Amino acid sequence: MLEIFIGILSGIISGTGMGGGTILIFLLMYVVGVDQHIAQATNLVFFIPTSIIAIIINLKNKNIALKSAVLVSVFGILGAIIGANISIKIDVNILRKCFGIFLAIIAIHEIYTIIKLYKINKIRNNNKEKV
Repeated sequence: MLEIFIGILSGIISGTGMGGGTILIFLLMYVVGVDQHIAQATNLVFFIPTSIIAIIINLKNKNIALKSAVLVSVFGILGAIIGANISIKIDVNILRKCFGIFLAIIAIHEIYTIIKLYKINKIRNNNKEKV
């Protein structure tokens, strides 16, 4: 039952384009108790059907720049091959640390973006009050 909830939650987050795989890996490791390598490989299997559905919906809504998407996809496949071969050879503890650093970088970026937008909106509101 827990896996069903994790799948639904990850699918919703994935469908919004925010990286459902990140939460899936985290939940599989720390809630279900799955090994890091297995969680990451499971994420790859999860990614295929969820991304196909998201692609179909976004193509219907004309939200995809096809030229850029094809270019990024071709080189993303190359990167995936390289990354999969690297991850197989890395010790699980190092892989966990890399994953943690990755999540920390994302968190710092998101916090920075929120603060930046807050300051921009504050300046705009102050300028509107002066007019």
